[in-house]
Amino acid sequence: MATFDVIVVGAGIVGAAIARETARAGLRTAVVEEKVPGSGITAAGMGHLVVMDDSPAQLALSTFSRGLWLQERDKLPASIEFEERGTLWVAADDEEMREVHTKRATYEKAGVASEVLDTKGVAEAEPNLRPGLAGGLRVPQDAVVYPPAAAAHFLSDAQHRGAKLVQGRAVAAGKGEVTLSNGTKVQAERIVLAAGSDISLLPQLPIQKRKGHLLITDRYPGFAHHQLVELGYLKSAHKLTDESVAFNIQPRQTGQMLIGSSRQFGKTDPASEPRILRLMLERAIEYMPKLAALSAIRAWTGFRASTEDKLPLIGPAEAITEDASLWLAAGFEGLGITNAPGAARLLVDQLLGHKSMLDVTPFLPARLAGSPAAKKEAHV
Repeated sequence: MATFDVIVVGAGIVGAAIARETARAGLRTAVVEEKVPGSGITAAGMGHLVVMDDSPAQLALSTFSRGLWLQERDKLPASIEFEERGTLWVAADDEEMREVHTKRATYEKAGVASEVLDTKGVAEAEPNLRPGLAGGLRVPQDAVVYPPAAAAHFLSDAQHRGAKLVQGRAVAAGKGEVTLSNGTKVQAERIVLAAGSDISLLPQLPIQKRKGHLLITDRYPGFAHHQLVELGYLKSAHKLTDESVAFNIQPRQTGQMLIGSSRQFGKTDPASEPRILRLMLERAIEYMPKLAALSAIRAWTGFRASTEDKLPLIGPAEAITEDASLWLAAGFEGLGITNAPGAARLLVDQLLGHKSMLDVTPFLPARLAGSPAAKKEAHV
């Protein structure tokens, strides 16, 4: 039976980033993945590297993580398609412009560069936006990547440092052992569950799925220059019930436009829904009327892993389960791509007993140990 120091279950971008960090630290690392690494929830995402300020903890983590991405941008392979395009948060009216100034002040305190644009400035930055928008906030160092290639790069680096990829479906994990569907067992003192929205290995995890749709167009180089997001996105992203859509468009290096976004709770069917796509496109066309003339070539869905307080679970799972061998890196909602490097650092610091650059307390799974999902398992 193969024995390691750490087993990472899941080779999406978070799991791959953790494997790279554990391997860098000299820990014997195994990564268990059933499918092609990076082909699950990672492949379904936009790949927007963005600083988010929905809470002080999320601001700290996303700023830290984006900084790690920027530190290695010159070393990233071309396949990752890293581009420092910047984010333009678009304000439709005076109320949203007040939010722009609040956001700028928050970013300034966190050391994040940003620039307020007025109506004319937004029109000059993005001529295809509709006329008359109130303004916006440009965050120049936000970037975009191609997520599957980024996950593959992290995993390749981990393997180069000695990590082993174990292909197979994990059907059980705990007490220092992972069992695959073919009966193979792999052992380690610590097991990190980084399987996105799949909680089958620890059903009491307080995580919910949020379904999202994306659509990509044919190639239209120069149609948009920044990642464009409406200020209303923040409101829609934080709704815990029903469904919502918001204007969110990303120009890809290929010249294609990646159009989002939608959020739905309680949906488990991965099929694209024409009604949601229509609502999403109608919202996008409100902001960029010329989008109506572009040809869409493909639509797909994915499931974000959401927690009730909108923060990921990074650390030991012992407050949720009595099994001290289980650790968590899950619940990243739509920020797994951005936060993967930072989350990996925080987790490995805990594994090694090192002090982290960030306060890890807001991300510890123990904070949600009393959630309804965790309590349900305790009474079974």
